Amino acid sequence: MFVICGFYRPRHCGGSRMTLWALSSFGRAPRLHRGGEEFEPPRVHKEDMRYKPQHKVQIRWSSNFAYTIGLITSDGYLANDGRHMGFVSKDTELIGKFKEALKLTNAITKGARGGETEKKYFRIKFGDVIFYKFLNRIGLTSAKSKTIKSVMVPKKFFADFLRGLFDGDGTFYSFWDTRWPNSFVFKLSIASASLVFIRWLKRRLTELYGVKGYIHKGDGVFNLEYMKGDTRKLFQAMYYKEGLLYFSMKYTKMVNAFEKDKSTGLIVLQKQRKSRGSSVVERKTEDLRVASSILAPGTNLCK
Repeated sequence: MFVICGFYRPRHCGGSRMTLWALSSFGRAPRLHRGGEEFEPPRVHKEDMRYKPQHKVQIRWSSNFAYTIGLITSDGYLANDGRHMGFVSKDTELIGKFKEALKLTNAITKGARGGETEKKYFRIKFGDVIFYKFLNRIGLTSAKSKTIKSVMVPKKFFADFLRGLFDGDGTFYSFWDTRWPNSFVFKLSIASASLVFIRWLKRRLTELYGVKGYIHKGDGVFNLEYMKGDTRKLFQAMYYKEGLLYFSMKYTKMVNAFEKDKSTGLIVLQKQRKSRGSSVVERKTEDLRVASSILAPGTNLCK
């Protein structure tokens, strides 16, 4: 049983307006249940009964949904109005997959970023009050860059979240280490302006995948870096089966490096060198190189 109740707001408090909401027989507003989460229904104003939350995004944890949460955590943003959010990227492929995963119909536009004048970034912006509140509840806010601490993601879909995070703010690069003959080195790195978040992510990856890594302070950001053996483990975790959404350029770059590393046929111990002009916050020794072959997502690298 539900009763419609109202509240009149005087003009000196912002204008004449009747706010309506539904109360259950127990005196509390009913909650909407979606994807295992509870959400308070937004209030509807009498002066605009046409307004309804659009529910553009279906809030249900899945591989694609967790992937987009990773993208929003890295290169997404939440506006201060409590309703709008979006995603920005220089790559049309990545922003297209973001749109595909959330099944959005909004247009992709192009614009400048951070005081720049050249419009080289693609962006998609959309409004959804319910999804905005959901993002707040799992740890994402409008000022997330430096304030983010952690993101509540189910263990089952953490690899998909990590893949989105890596596609947005991750880097993979390789080089020849001149300290040893034929020593080919590669590493994976994820950046964030929040040291608290980076430390949380490091602990979480250790718990789930047994990797160590170290935190390196860069120019305005903190980098969580993993060398050869741990990079392989994270690759195996992120690309655990075929048919996943991922940024093909980064995936291909990693595959090529693994194949090149395999062709050297050497087992060497790799250690991170401290770069000039920066400091290492945390450092761990890296494990030995393991020969493997890469065929497609889902290939076992530990054979």
